[in-house]
Amino acid sequence: MFGVHQEKIGDVSVIICKGRMAGCDASLELGDEVRRHGDARVVLLDLSELVSLGADVIGMLVVLQVWTRGLGIQFKLFDPPLGVLKNLQRLRSTAEFEIASIDEVLSLLHWSGPKNHFIESVLKAPKLHAA
Repeated sequence: MFGVHQEKIGDVSVIICKGRMAGCDASLELGDEVRRHGDARVVLLDLSELVSLGADVIGMLVVLQVWTRGLGIQFKLFDPPLGVLKNLQRLRSTAEFEIASIDEVLSLLHWSGPKNHFIESVLKAPKLHAA
């Protein structure tokens, strides 16, 4: 099971991915969600709650990276767990994914408070789940 939740903060779209994202359905749902944000300056995928990332979804990340670049949108990944990061690193020869640090994310969101308050507010955000 996987979930996708989005928040729009100014001109930054934050898409929170959760669970096991694998297969065609997960790939298409992620693609649809990112494409809804064609007016954003930045699309930030928060991968911190992912358990695994399948090949179909990694392929979709490549497609979305090309699509966002074509529109002049920054496409960034944030906080992938170690297993997910290793899967992404295997693809480095095909696509260079930009992985944002917490400081960069806070800067993008114009966050002026303490880091731990930001992290707590993100963790408390409601989640939408898909089967």
